[in-house]
Amino acid sequence: MSSLLEIKDLHVAYGKVEAVRGVNLVMEPGQIVTVIGPNGAGKTTLLAAAAGLLRSRGSMAYDGVDLQNLDVEERVKRGFCLVPEKRELFGDMPVADNLILGAYAHRRNGTEVKRSLNDVYARFPRLAERRTQKANTLSGGERQMLALGRALMSRPRLLLLDEPSLGLAPLIVREIFRIVASLRETGVSILLVEQNARAALETADYGYVLETGEVSHQGPADELAHDPRVISTYLGGQN
Repeated sequence: MSSLLEIKDLHVAYGKVEAVRGVNLVMEPGQIVTVIGPNGAGKTTLLAAAAGLLRSRGSMAYDGVDLQNLDVEERVKRGFCLVPEKRELFGDMPVADNLILGAYAHRRNGTEVKRSLNDVYARFPRLAERRTQKANTLSGGERQMLALGRALMSRPRLLLLDEPSLGLAPLIVREIFRIVASLRETGVSILLVEQNARAALETADYGYVLETGEVSHQGPADELAHDPRVISTYLGGQN
């Protein structure tokens, strides 16, 4: 099986400060891969570089195609989709309009857009109930569902999720991770950046630990969850 995403010796700098140094990462089709680590480790920078939002050095191949030659829009057309940490919804627009904007790359195919919208409403019934509500009136959990739903409107093959549990109550966090895990059934591969290491490792197939811009540990997620070094640093105080 060929890799869906392969990152080799990735370097990303802000001016003279290197935030990501020599990172290697591989994803297979249908996998959920998580990147965990402390604040400032370079996790979000890694996702932004993969999405084409930041310049980088090294090589990135997506389904065998060199990503360095593709701009953001072209990556989206090929099934790349980023759900940013701040969700970046259009607060004054209704839920339905936010979702339809997610189908921009397929906007000329009205039948496909309608089918995608119905699929999202079936997966997120609360969004169907609130389709005419403005996005800025939703709860935190509903806004995260809307951000995920908008991403799914683009029919992604690879979903990049940046801190989907940020700022959510524990019950909502469990629901969000249940939804993330269920996306595997649709054939979507997921690269998940998350500070809730326990929830991330319980959801993922494979994991990377990023510290000060470099990969310090990696392995199958269940093995990392039982690694004494990971437990003492990232899991010891979590419930």
